[in-house]
Amino acid sequence: MAVAGTGSGHGPLAGVRVVELAGIGPGPFAAMLLADLGADVVRVDRPGGQALGLPPEFDVTNRNKRSVVVDLKAADGAERVLALAERADVLIEGYRPGVAERLGVGPDDCRARNPKLVYGRMTGWGQDGPLAQRAGHDLGYIALTGALGMTGDPDRPPVAPANLLGDYAGGSLYLVVGILAALHHARDTGAGQVVDAAIVDGTAHLSTMIHGMLAAGGWQDRRAANLLDGGAPFYGTYETADGRYMAVGALEQQFYAEFAELLGLGEAADARNDLSRWGELRAAVAARFKERTRDEWTAVFEGSDACVAPVLGLQEAPRHPHLAARGTFVDHGGITQPAPAPRFSDTPTSVHSGPAQPGADTADVALDWDVPALNEPTTKGS
Repeated sequence: MAVAGTGSGHGPLAGVRVVELAGIGPGPFAAMLLADLGADVVRVDRPGGQALGLPPEFDVTNRNKRSVVVDLKAADGAERVLALAERADVLIEGYRPGVAERLGVGPDDCRARNPKLVYGRMTGWGQDGPLAQRAGHDLGYIALTGALGMTGDPDRPPVAPANLLGDYAGGSLYLVVGILAALHHARDTGAGQVVDAAIVDGTAHLSTMIHGMLAAGGWQDRRAANLLDGGAPFYGTYETADGRYMAVGALEQQFYAEFAELLGLGEAADARNDLSRWGELRAAVAARFKERTRDEWTAVFEGSDACVAPVLGLQEAPRHPHLAARGTFVDHGGITQPAPAPRFSDTPTSVHSGPAQPGADTADVALDWDVPALNEPTTKGS
């Protein structure tokens, strides 16, 4: 693998060089994860910035990276990226299929200069198929896979789960898994390859267990009718007296017994194993939770195995005693943000730099990666 530059971290991927062609959403998050793990990630920003609208100093998905600005439409733009790709282990792009090729930085162009390069492609629909050239966003991708249809109450529209399920779980994480697998292959064989990470593929893959349950007759293809989708009265959320919520996940009998005792369900608890009485049980659980505030119920279940937790807001979560003790969130540059994950015994990770500012690291990257052309004025295209 390439020699690390000064932008490298100290995690398990120290020494790995990554070129990220700037985009929004799952591509930057995947590159952030690699950077968190210690890779030297150089983000190739476009002149004029991105369309996201978030000030760059607050875009923490660009933490632990460095940035150069390259105009890929300039006469020498592609050559500057190819020079970086020649010295990299990984390149990540998130354009529509064919765009990178038209810009002169597609897989064939890059791998002609660097046969060991792992070329990661992040899209919603994938590199081929009837929808490959269509625009889209997280919600549409998870809609087609069946995942969105599993969320929410049966008599209301499906609930949009932010962009966590599609962009990041089905997209970014699958791209990173693919990149790491391809890096392992490249190390063993000397041959890089293209990783086609499509959000529709990853999100569908996340539902593998559900499809098995569906085939076995253990899952109904409708919302809130199953054990894990809020259908069971002992697996869901309930409003408290102060308009907040508690999450209940008392699936196993021994955990349910403790939950029922602490909640004070009485004889209503016996309805657990009688599907015809689940409505009665749900009403009883809901009524009990409405009698006290969220924090009061949190105190009741504290230290128990009832599998009950308060539903916290984004600003509350970092202050939870368990998350605070583990350092699940960190403060860096005045921004509270999730710490790198997972954790490693011998190669610890950290947030060592804030969001990369477009073009701020050009001189350092030019020196570390031995690409002096990055410091030269751009040659305008025709």
